[in-house]
Amino acid sequence: MTKTEILKEYFGHTSFREGQETLVDGILDGRDVLGIMPTGAGKSICYQVPALMLDGLTVVISPLISLMKDQVNALWQAGVRAGLINSSLTAEQAKQTYRAAYAGELDILYVAPERLMSDGFLNLCNEVKTAMVTVDEAHCISQWGQDFRPSYLKIAEFIKTLPRRPVVSAFTATATEQVREDIKELLELEEPLEVVNGFDRRNLKFSVFSPKNKFDMLLGTLERNKGKCVIIYCLTRKKVEEVCAKLCVSGYKATRYHAGLSDEERRQNQEDFIYDRKNIMVATNAFGMGIDKSDVGLVVHYNMPKNIESYYQEAGRAGRDGSMAECVLFFSAGDVRTNRFLIDNSDDINPELTEEMRENIRKKDIKRLEKMTEYCRTTGCYREFILKYFGDSAPDYCGNCSNCMSDFDTVDITIAAQKVVSCVYRLKARGRTFGRKVLADILMGKKTQKTEQWTDLSTFGIMSQDSPDYIDGVISFLTERKYLEETGEYRVIDTTVYSPEIVKQKKSLFMRYKKPTAEPEKKTYDVNDIDYKLFVSLKNLRMKIAKREKVPAYIVFSDVALRDMCRKKPVTLEQFINVAGVGRLKTQKYGNEFCDSINNYLNFGRVEEE
Repeated sequence: MTKTEILKEYFGHTSFREGQETLVDGILDGRDVLGIMPTGAGKSICYQVPALMLDGLTVVISPLISLMKDQVNALWQAGVRAGLINSSLTAEQAKQTYRAAYAGELDILYVAPERLMSDGFLNLCNEVKTAMVTVDEAHCISQWGQDFRPSYLKIAEFIKTLPRRPVVSAFTATATEQVREDIKELLELEEPLEVVNGFDRRNLKFSVFSPKNKFDMLLGTLERNKGKCVIIYCLTRKKVEEVCAKLCVSGYKATRYHAGLSDEERRQNQEDFIYDRKNIMVATNAFGMGIDKSDVGLVVHYNMPKNIESYYQEAGRAGRDGSMAECVLFFSAGDVRTNRFLIDNSDDINPELTEEMRENIRKKDIKRLEKMTEYCRTTGCYREFILKYFGDSAPDYCGNCSNCMSDFDTVDITIAAQKVVSCVYRLKARGRTFGRKVLADILMGKKTQKTEQWTDLSTFGIMSQDSPDYIDGVISFLTERKYLEETGEYRVIDTTVYSPEIVKQKKSLFMRYKKPTAEPEKKTYDVNDIDYKLFVSLKNLRMKIAKREKVPAYIVFSDVALRDMCRKKPVTLEQFINVAGVGRLKTQKYGNEFCDSINNYLNFGRVEEE
């Protein structure tokens, strides 16, 4: 079969997405490739399609046990022979997988990087022809990446042990220029075909809020997204427990996930979420790497994450099926302090790292935290900020983020800036500097334990008529433009070489300041120009089939496929196979049930009940 026939036969698509075909062609031409594609762009298609055409076994290296299971599940559902080798298998299951690979009964074999250099796996790859080695989550090989794993450094050594060098393909969703260079060098890619598909996820709406009460805003956010599958990320296990308990008391079907739970409870809670028994997962960043659940409609970061790479990867778990989805971040100054503490006191000490490597990683983590904080405080377009961080070009207005959709005033902050910088100078003259919170309290004249000794300062209370948000905005503006800087272990505000421009030259400054806005209009579902009643009916049918097959609902069909069914309304198998995401095997397995359901709805108004 041709690549296009395979794409339709097994994966139900009639054409490749942007960048996919170029990478597929490169692999089929025998070239190494590097694909940088955003989450949801279809990276797996780029190696799964050629794997079905190459002569030999494709080995896919992935650090994500849950993703391996999901992808192998989905591949078998589509008719592709796939297996996995990782620590989740029993000894007998591992033997069965090895026997299948030796017998030529597998096209694709997923493996954890820690298993590569084991005797059993090395023997297999030396006796069975390896046509391609695919490195998923390739950013893990770089110390500049957010998920550095020393085990990835052994991949190049593993490839050298093979009787003949296979095609090597590498893929990741989030990689700066430095990380991309590390991937190519450390994997020893040979003149790779490189496709950077852009990092933009146009179907995602990005919002940042600094609410006085995060939980109240969370309830409002969930109400506006009623019925959607939701992930809520918290920084600490304690916060996960607190938020999950409050949601359950409030009547929501929520579960939790963090490293403090037993393996069995984590597995059960993850399955409850994946199989839609619970539609809200409250978790630390321990959850979600590699969860291939395509129908997440909302991702909330209850706390600011420690870097933009992690944020974009976690937020990118929304809308993987191409549907419109929201990514909401609740920001507070306390999040910065908590992240700094977690970086300085990380208990994730890898014994393979030297002290020098650990210190370098810590310094890089602090720099990334500063950039993440800058993102949360920007008055510009959030999408533009993210894309430029990854080296992508972007306009300064996207129309689909909370800043672009907010009403801003351009205000003259010349006098306010002079007051702030003057206060910093006067504190320095007395040998002290403070973080932005204490600095703002002094400017407002707020008497606290930390400010009581500064009441005689000429700038104490000089901005008592201004709101805390406004003062924080002015401080952020000045630090972003280097008139002030946040420095040192405790992130104190200090002057810079440009500070005299404010107090001596009295430079005119103007700042965008967000006007207060009303709560967004409540919304319980996304119609998306389809018959919503039919859509719900098909979702109910999909759930019945998923329970019968004992697989997650999105493995049966994605929401994108259901929406296309609502548009095309197929009532015969010939019509059904033309639905997006529907291949031959799924047409044979499920086509009659869906066609009958659609026919009953069109002719008799009957719907599938929950």
